[in-house]
Amino acid sequence: MSVQGTCAPEFAEVRAEFERNFTERDEVGAAVHLTIDGESVVDLWGGVADAATERSWTEDTLVHVWSCTKGATALCAHILASRGELDMNAAVARYWPEFGKNGKDGVLVRHLLDHTAGLPVVREPLAPGSFYDWNLMTDVLAREEPFWAPGSRNAYHGLTFGFLVGEVVRRVSGRSLGQFFADEVAGPLGLEFWIGLPEELEPRVAPTIPADMMAPGALVPTFYQQAFTDPASLPGLMVFNTGGYMTTPGESDTRAAHAAQIGAVGGITNAKSLAAMYRPLALGGAPLVDEGQLVHMGAVSSATSNDGAVKVGMRVALGFIKSVDNRYFPPADSEGVLMSEDAFGHAGFGGSLGFADPRARLSFGYVMNRMGGGLGVNDRGQSLIDAAYRTLGYRQPRGGGVWYR
Repeated sequence: MSVQGTCAPEFAEVRAEFERNFTERDEVGAAVHLTIDGESVVDLWGGVADAATERSWTEDTLVHVWSCTKGATALCAHILASRGELDMNAAVARYWPEFGKNGKDGVLVRHLLDHTAGLPVVREPLAPGSFYDWNLMTDVLAREEPFWAPGSRNAYHGLTFGFLVGEVVRRVSGRSLGQFFADEVAGPLGLEFWIGLPEELEPRVAPTIPADMMAPGALVPTFYQQAFTDPASLPGLMVFNTGGYMTTPGESDTRAAHAAQIGAVGGITNAKSLAAMYRPLALGGAPLVDEGQLVHMGAVSSATSNDGAVKVGMRVALGFIKSVDNRYFPPADSEGVLMSEDAFGHAGFGGSLGFADPRARLSFGYVMNRMGGGLGVNDRGQSLIDAAYRTLGYRQPRGGGVWYR
């Protein structure tokens, strides 16, 4: 296996860790991209994109990045807020009148973004393919009753986030979430990033390799343990009431899944474009948002030591995750992400990650096809983050934790 691409000499440690991911950490196919002060300093890829055909991972390989999509969806909302078209402190029903019933009249836009709206899952049984029908899902969510008083508790809205925030974007802008993102973010920045992938690009997508949580010695996150033992719980509904999206083997890799605008988990991109999306946010916000909005994007909005849905610690800004140390939750290397306190972005199920660090003027993207077993980054992605921060002169407290300088 050979790693290809470019790496500035001073970031040689990032390249070394990327190579170690293949030789020591069971990486199959992956890419990593970093920019500093807006300039690319690391652009590496390697491995196998499709094990069945032995197709190599190339510079233009695309991959499903799961919840990294939430960062893209949140960015759309912040663009509208920066333009004065969306008020984060307004009731959702101001923009989406049908939503304001069954106890949801008090749900604010910010509650959708910081996972406190009380709608982490839906109770109404979802038929196969429901996630591919935008109107069906938004109608179901408009009928739902919150699980608690909006704003009073945290529970990760793992799959509902995209429909909730995306419908607000659609109501305000008059464009679908995927079209708004294409028009206002991907197009202007030249990104290969889609919420709703064109069919002609399917041959470039690397199929997902799911984590084998049934393998001997595999560490099963608490979230999955509860889902499997109590299907009526929040974790259970998040896994099993998804119209087959989370339970049918290979479903997330189907053409229907890739074509749908699933704003929580459906994005298709590569490491270069993931980092490039965060590049303006690492440099002050322009041309996407103004500096005032950028402050809101990076500020902690809600936090808990035991999230109601995923059962680990969560620290979130408005639509983005912040550095969180969950090594005390098993499996210790798969349930958090250690960045600096200035950084914000989003991890994807299995270990992908994109983020901006405005103080370090750093943007970061890492994608892969072999998923880890947890909901945060695992040792492969974290090793790259750590190497980047060490190169920039950052340190960690004794024993590890948030990076600082």
